[in-house]
Amino acid sequence: MRTQKVNFIGEAFAKTLRISTFALLLVVAISCKKESKDAILTPTYINFVYTSDAHYGITRATFQGATTVNAQIVNAALVKQINTVSDLTLPNDGGVKAGSKVGGINFLIETGDVSNRMEAGIQSATASYNQFITDYSTGLKLTDDAGVKTKLLLLPGNHDVSNAIGYYKTMTPLTDAGSMAGIYNLMNIGAVKTVANYNYTTDKIHYSVDYSGFHFLFVCMWPDSTERVWINKDLATVTNPVLLFTHDQPDVETKHLFNPNVSGTINSTNKFENLVGEKCKDGLTITAPSTIEQRNFASWIKVNPLIKAYFHGNDNANEFYSYTGPDNNISLNTFRVDSPMKGNISGTDETKLSFQLVTIDVVNKSMTVRECLWNTTPTVPTTAIVFGATKTISLK
Repeated sequence: MRTQKVNFIGEAFAKTLRISTFALLLVVAISCKKESKDAILTPTYINFVYTSDAHYGITRATFQGATTVNAQIVNAALVKQINTVSDLTLPNDGGVKAGSKVGGINFLIETGDVSNRMEAGIQSATASYNQFITDYSTGLKLTDDAGVKTKLLLLPGNHDVSNAIGYYKTMTPLTDAGSMAGIYNLMNIGAVKTVANYNYTTDKIHYSVDYSGFHFLFVCMWPDSTERVWINKDLATVTNPVLLFTHDQPDVETKHLFNPNVSGTINSTNKFENLVGEKCKDGLTITAPSTIEQRNFASWIKVNPLIKAYFHGNDNANEFYSYTGPDNNISLNTFRVDSPMKGNISGTDETKLSFQLVTIDVVNKSMTVRECLWNTTPTVPTTAIVFGATKTISLK
């Protein structure tokens, strides 16, 4: 398998068109070229939108005056609000670009659960992925400051992976690698995969993007010991600040680990989901803690000080916090994002639906993450985004 490091120099980048099995027409920048005298100067600021857990295939109980609302309607409404971000004025919160117009958006980042697990009544992963692309690629109208369309960067989540490899409860179909193969192809990880030949063991979706002096690192599911082998190679020559994106929270869920029992299979007795590439070392059931795995991860973070921030979905709420590890011996700036469909808070209070807008000061190496409440007046869907919580950190 060929892994891919994606490099952008300012806005001068080479474009390669890959037509995936889903006939997507998306230009993905995959190769670096030397900066020429015509290249646009490195931008002063980087802006990106961060969201996760779109969960196509299910419904919300209520949304904007309607009941039992399909995920495609909700996500399309979210993208419509995201399309307004560039024209917003940032709050006077002391953060990066405070009080100024947002401006161009460089990336839209989504960290998984594009599809919902295909249990009774849930559509296939392939159908969900195609709907996601309709909304988040075709429907995305943002550009960066140079007028280039905002780049979509994706990772899979536990539902996407389970759909591809199976689950301890019955799914219909039993497996469908549609969203996994789609993300793999879209991010140009290696040779084009189909639903039939995508292999989760060998076809890991991980890659990195170098942009304007920052290293954006995208990790499959969680930075477990097997992923850290790839990450260590990727970071071997990196000297710039690193932002890590993945699906699971730092305190990884035990059920996502590999079944440590003799058979090692996905089964209804043990209920391990075999999503994270190492066997659970803490016990033989999913009720065990993930202390050993977290401790190893924390030790790795300590020897990789360039990793300045960790972004994740899965836990489905907006939160800015410091992850300290099981032994309280690290302090990792961590940003958890809401889900449009399964929010812990917004799931029952749609006025709390949110995504995150992240602005980086390239020169001073600081970053502000702002909560964007996009549905504060459900009866008036065009109500402007309201800024909520905010946090600024140093990336030096």
